[in-house]
Order: sequence, then structure tokens, then C-alpha cells
Amino acid sequence: MSEAFVQPRAAVAGHRPGELRWHPFRPRREQCAAVLRPPDHQYDPADRDERGHYTGTEDSASDHGPVEAAYLAAIAAFAEASGIDRLEIREPSVTGTGSVHFGVEPPVDGHGLGGLFPPDLTGYHDGAEVSLPVALELVRAMLRDQGAWCRLEAGDAFTVHVGWDQYVYVGSDRPCADAVARTRELGLFPEPMTASPYAAELEEREVTEAADEDFWTRVRTELASRQTVLLEETHVRDAARWHRLTPGNLDAVRAGLGPRALLTVWPDLSPDVGAVLAALPEEGAVEFVWEAQDGTISHTIVDDTEYRQLAALVVGARAACALPLYPGERRPLLCAALPDSDGVLRARW
Repeated sequence: MSEAFVQPRAAVAGHRPGELRWHPFRPRREQCAAVLRPPDHQYDPADRDERGHYTGTEDSASDHGPVEAAYLAAIAAFAEASGIDRLEIREPSVTGTGSVHFGVEPPVDGHGLGGLFPPDLTGYHDGAEVSLPVALELVRAMLRDQGAWCRLEAGDAFTVHVGWDQYVYVGSDRPCADAVARTRELGLFPEPMTASPYAAELEEREVTEAADEDFWTRVRTELASRQTVLLEETHVRDAARWHRLTPGNLDAVRAGLGPRALLTVWPDLSPDVGAVLAALPEEGAVEFVWEAQDGTISHTIVDDTEYRQLAALVVGARAACALPLYPGERRPLLCAALPDSDGVLRARW
């Protein structure tokens, strides 16, 4: 079974690093997908050394022009050859407050999603289905490192993945010979590849528990003893929403949660904001969460060099807490992901 990727020719004006890899799918649960690569290899073969490392001088940012257009046209050709006109958003993320941005270009307002989704990102969630034109605009935003990222999939038939280094991988369950030829016409290189460890199936899930009725019963038990708990609702990675749950507002908050959201329950915020600030670790970073006087809950990631600015930022806050960042230190009261309406947990967290 042949497998290939395509990438821009160095001779094309505005060329920048990146790959578009194509490969037929293997059987279910053994799909190939995107893989991160350093930006110094896999370009025009004429510009590689004996180890395959790139030796050219092209920039590593999207040209926002001919090469980018070639990528999108190639993806569209593979989608047409595969009979695909709609794709599903999987594991969506944005560059959120306090998050590290690994792209070569700075994030922009709206994460590159302006015009595609409203500011609150309604419709941009795991499992949301979008048309091929919208999917291509998502790819454009990812190529430009504008802050948004997701996998795009059509079941086991088709996928599009964009690596942080702008390598783009397209998987199909069909040979797509015409699409490969079209890709060459666009000035991109098809080359063989065997497999990629970037498939979602190869990533170990952190959360496998469904936020079912048993979960909500345990939430009510916590509320019975604590009266108030803090709920972190991650509907999009790096874009959490926070709620102070009480027995009185639990049902209303629950009704407004985003599809397939990751739900993490923490002890309530402390009203002694000064004490929380004073207890921050002497070294390292934490996630600081606070409630303003108007009831808005915000969060940011700060380290020991930013405590003075943080104190000024949260002046007048009603309550606050500091949460550890490292997985081994984060010990919430409860954690689960929302299942679909049929009770099946399909979210990948």
C-alpha cells in the first residue's frame, strides 16, 4: 500500500517549511496521521543533505499566498477524490490566557476563528461538523499559527492534521491518484511515508470517565458538605470557563455546559485573597483563579517573577485560589468528560 506526503518546492516564491503528507488509511485503530518534525528537514530533495536535513534558506512562516493556496487546493483535491464534503472537528484548542505559544507567528485576536465562529467559540467543539470550505479555513488558520488547532476527520475515511511546525498530513481510505497528480501540478512534492505516530488513537487518554448521572450525584454530595465548589469547564483546550457551583445553580450551570466538555471539580475559591497571594510558591508557576466583584471568574498562569503584577491585577477580587500546573500535583475532587446524548463518551481528553 503506497503512502506519500507532499511539500512545497523551494523554487516557489514565498516558500516556507511545511509538509502535506498523504497516505491511505490502515484498518480502524491503526490510522496514520500527523507528526511534529523539526523545521530543518523534508523540503525540496535538492535542498537536503545526506541525512535528509534541510539546507536551504527559506522562511518557516506561512507565506499567506501562493504556497498556502497550494496547500489548501491540494487538501481540497484529496477530499474530492475521497468523496468528502464535510469534516468533524476533533480535540479543538486555542492559545489561551497564560498558555505557551509554540508557533512561528504570534497569535491573533480570535485565534484565527473570526468569521467562522462567534467570539465565545460556540460551534467550535469536539465533534462539531463543518463544511469543507470551513475546514479549509481552519487549516489556513493553523498554517498561520493564529492560535487555533484541531484535527479534522471524517470517520475512518479521511483526516487532515496540521503540525505545529506547519507540516500538513492528509489521510484517505482511497488511492487518490488524481489528487496526487494534482498536488504535483500545484508545485508540491509527493513522497512515500509508511506510518505516523500522530494518530489520536496512539495518544493515551487522561480522562476516560463519563460525566454521567453517577458523576452528578457525586457533585451533589460534595455540595451537600461544602455548599460551594469550583467547576472548571474545558469546552476547548486552553479556553476553560469557571463556575462556582451551589445547590441552587447546579442544574442551570449543567444545562449550559459545552458539548463533550472536560469537567474538573475543585474546592471553592477562598475569600481571603491576600492569604492566597501570600501562599504562592517561592519558585515555579501556578494557575491563579479569581472572582471579580461582578462575579466574573478569570484565570492566568503566573510564575514567581510576576507576583507583583498579579497582585495589582486582582485588586478588589472577591475570592481566589492557586492551582498547581503539573499533572502529578493536580488533585481535583472529581474529573470527567461529558458524553454524547446517547450516553457514549466520545470526547478525547
